[in-house]
Amino acid sequence: MIVDCAIYREGRRTEGPEDFSDALEEARASGHAFVWIGLHEPTEAEFDKVSQEFGLHPLAVEDALKAHQRPKLEVYDDSLFLVLKPVVYEQDSDTVSSGEVMVFMGDSFVVTVRHGEGAPLGAVRHRLEADPDVLKHGPTAVLYSIADASVDHYLEVADELQADLEILEAEVFSPDVGGSRNTASRIYTFKRQILEFRRATGPLALPIARLSGAGPFGTTVPFVDESAQPFFRDVNDHLTRVNESVEGLDRLVSDILSAHLAQMSVRQNDDMRKISAWAAMAAVPTMIAGIYGMNFDHMPELHWVWTYPAVIGLMVVLEFGLYRMFKRRGWL
Repeated sequence: MIVDCAIYREGRRTEGPEDFSDALEEARASGHAFVWIGLHEPTEAEFDKVSQEFGLHPLAVEDALKAHQRPKLEVYDDSLFLVLKPVVYEQDSDTVSSGEVMVFMGDSFVVTVRHGEGAPLGAVRHRLEADPDVLKHGPTAVLYSIADASVDHYLEVADELQADLEILEAEVFSPDVGGSRNTASRIYTFKRQILEFRRATGPLALPIARLSGAGPFGTTVPFVDESAQPFFRDVNDHLTRVNESVEGLDRLVSDILSAHLAQMSVRQNDDMRKISAWAAMAAVPTMIAGIYGMNFDHMPELHWVWTYPAVIGLMVVLEFGLYRMFKRRGWL
């Protein structure tokens, strides 16, 4: 559905025609205005009228309707198409969920399409409307603000993941909790969340680099004001920090998982040594009792009065000797 539609002149919101085509013509006629239309999960019928009025490319329209796209930047004859994936980290369930924001930008217009609940478009629009000095720079200001808000939120999510990972790390190396059965499952689940986060941040590096003038396809991007390149470079710096943080988190989680598995292996070896030691100690009296339980007439000291206490004493001495030996070697 259409969430908002407005004409902005010199950075200020003004009333305009309800028809998309008339609003676009009026914005282009004034020379210092543009139309900004926001849509949330539009149907094909709803988006068809918008795409026809603004001349959006069919391939980009298909991507905007189907969603589930990687972050990317496409330049067509009449418009620019940028895909971002805002993320939300739900601390209650320790899950990372991502939405999608598609931005169509052309001559005097911006069309934003939002999928999911993680997109910051409402806050971006309100912040821009409260700052006419930024909004008067036109569609480029809208594109920059959306990218900047998304990447800044990436930094917040990365910090939250880092804090939760430190808690998980402390639990893994805790002598009481580290050996629980679901620890490996929790670590793997956390690694899956980092992978979901990486899918949003990693592919965005090249589009932001192109917008900042550092891309491999030239120093300028059509429909983007060259004076905005320093601001996009700032966004690119923040995104680089995010990607470095994600790489560090992924390596650390892998190291924690390896350490946990090694820790479990050591504990299993300790358990097996203890079991073996107790089995060896149980074998000595079992052997002696088994021999003397065969009821033969001719056995050593069978009819001696002190045979029974002597055999029991021998068992105790041997058991004590084995216990001391296993204790010194760390098996018990």
